[in-house]
Amino acid sequence: MADTAPATDARPPKHVVYCGVCTLPPEYCEYGGTTKKCSDWLLANHPDLHSHLYSEDAATKGMSNLSLDAQKRADKDAQKKAAKAEAAEAREKTARAASKVYIKRVERNKRKYVTEVSGLEAFGLDLKKIAKEFGKKFATGSSVTKNAGGTGDEITVQGDVSEDIFDWLQEHHGEIPEDNIELIEDKKKKASAGP
Repeated sequence: MADTAPATDARPPKHVVYCGVCTLPPEYCEYGGTTKKCSDWLLANHPDLHSHLYSEDAATKGMSNLSLDAQKRADKDAQKKAAKAEAAEAREKTARAASKVYIKRVERNKRKYVTEVSGLEAFGLDLKKIAKEFGKKFATGSSVTKNAGGTGDEITVQGDVSEDIFDWLQEHHGEIPEDNIELIEDKKKKASAGP
């Protein structure tokens, strides 16, 4: 067998930092559309890299290489991106304020009920995770299903736990205003006896 010589000029692996918001390297966050959030994340997690990329010296150094027209365009683009991000955040905030969470108690057979919870995704909650928590908390079956209209997902919990779910949401998810949670009772209509 031939002996292989050890590689003497092998370099150690390079450590690359990825943004926790847009998952790009921080040098490319400006192209991701969430520059402000990325900058805040970088400041909290890697302050040395933030000072290197977002300091006044770095900005003036980058701008000095551009012509006057290019500098004006860059300033205008930066202002547009900031305004766009603020507008998107404001739209998201108003959409959340207008969103409702519906907790519906549905009668299945005689005294058997299921509780359907819809509208949680508007508040940025993971439905599968919440369904799992409901199953553990109330010791019952809980799953994510398509709603009757087929327009979205809802959590279906076995049993009549609508009041308990209301209390749990208030306790664990304070970002959902109490006025935005609506309790609904859906009863089956009994067949009327004919004349």
